[in-house]
Amino acid sequence: MVDRSSGVPAYRQVAEDLREKIAVGEYAPGVQLPSERELVDAYGVSESTVHEAVNALQSEGLVTSEPGHGIVVRPSTIVLERVAAARLSRAAREQDGGAFRADAATRGLTPSAEVGVRFEPAVARVAARLAVPEGSEVTVRDRVMRVDGVVVQLAVSRLPRELTRGTAVENPDTGPGGTYARLEEAGHALGSFIEHVGARMPTPDEASLLQLADGVPVITVTRVAYGADGTP
Repeated sequence: MVDRSSGVPAYRQVAEDLREKIAVGEYAPGVQLPSERELVDAYGVSESTVHEAVNALQSEGLVTSEPGHGIVVRPSTIVLERVAAARLSRAAREQDGGAFRADAATRGLTPSAEVGVRFEPAVARVAARLAVPEGSEVTVRDRVMRVDGVVVQLAVSRLPRELTRGTAVENPDTGPGGTYARLEEAGHALGSFIEHVGARMPTPDEASLLQLADGVPVITVTRVAYGADGTP
């Protein structure tokens, strides 16, 4: 039952109680919540209050609506650990332990990726990041990255075409060590990396690929790799 003297809206009290039951496992991932009628009776509130509470949980990504199954606790997501000290190192590349592979390995998970390669003119934002003229040709590597078959990351790399022409960077499979290893083999020694981290709401395509519930944001990481001479 809700405390009507608390000053806290009834729907928030219902949502908080359900949230706590999900957190402690009373409603486990994949389990259907009680029906709307059962929740109305359990909390002594109106159907509209229950509806607001469930909407709040959906917006947080805790539950999802499944046709024929009602409101279901969202399955647990796969968690990757980014080992910043080693994931971009030359030693990791030499052992064929690229950044994504290294992230998955820390959890004993199996990584895989679908890779598409295309070429396009650099728009202003890309040209500024890469210190190349706007409109110059860049190589684009577009990847859908999975761990144990589940999509966990989307990645798009853009490199000046003058650095990739004639190298395996323009192939879907770049070989052991990945793109950075091929660049170094071509004489472009890597010196440092800078990553800009942010968050935003996903595009419809991103939400679909990552199987995100309404209201769930994505973390964004924009990495710029610099050569030993400071060139992006």
